[in-house]
Amino acid sequence: MTTGTHLLRLLVSCRKITAQVTTSSTDTIVAMASSAEQEFAAQCRANLNRVPRCRNLWDTKMASRVGDKLGDRLSEVGVHNVEIDVEEELNRPVHYRQMVAPLFESVKRKGIAVVGADKLVF
Repeated sequence: MTTGTHLLRLLVSCRKITAQVTTSSTDTIVAMASSAEQEFAAQCRANLNRVPRCRNLWDTKMASRVGDKLGDRLSEVGVHNVEIDVEEELNRPVHYRQMVAPLFESVKRKGIAVVGADKLVF
């Protein structure tokens, strides 16, 4: 698509995980995937009504599926490598870091290089 770097940013809360890839020069969103999308709604409702109650509405499996969707969308637009802000990911709480690791792996399995993911300790 365009030359230059693409930055993968994660927005994480107890209710959802959103991954967006932006161009470094213009901060334009190139591709995005989220657990708030319609295909995840049934699973989120099930997690909400689960006993015992869980704080998070998403888990590592959902993070992996969000990564698959993001990888597919990046392939469609011709992006083959993305960078992550390692410092931002290392500052994320440990339990969230462990939960987002499958997202990075899913993106890699789709053939997209994730620059900086190898520096993260899960």
